[in-house]
Amino acid sequence: MIAIREAGPADGDALGEIHAAAWEAAYGPFFAPEFVASAVRDRRTRWHARIADGTGTLLLATLDDRPSALSRSLPSPTRPGLAELHSFYGHPDGWGTGVAAALMTATLHRLRADGHTRVHLWTVRDTPRARRFYAKCGFTESGATRVVDYGDGTPIAQVEYERAC
Repeated sequence: MIAIREAGPADGDALGEIHAAAWEAAYGPFFAPEFVASAVRDRRTRWHARIADGTGTLLLATLDDRPSALSRSLPSPTRPGLAELHSFYGHPDGWGTGVAAALMTATLHRLRADGHTRVHLWTVRDTPRARRFYAKCGFTESGATRVVDYGDGTPIAQVEYERAC
């Protein structure tokens, strides 16, 4: 059974585990092993502070009572009037179960309820699994691209997707 709720202070460790496992599986191949290890450690611990700061909306999806996916959305800092899906991660153990699709539906409903009409997100260009998922969820490429350094000096190309809420 899939359940979705707003994340709270007690969820920091679970969010960190989801983020770390998903990030390592999706992005680990782009970086040196020592950087990946450091990045995974960082992702496991950053969510307590994000919950505490209260910025945006943070949703947690569980699959059979196990924390499985997270979404964090907020008003876009670069596209006035749009929401930005800043973080969307599913634990690899839940890939293919439908939990991420259910979370995306709930996230879009929440954005609409909060008054947003459009949402955008950035994803790494060379992650076909993520890109297929966003396309299945109705997102289309906007044509915008950017290069991001995750902290090790490696430039990583990202593409922007958007859709109506």
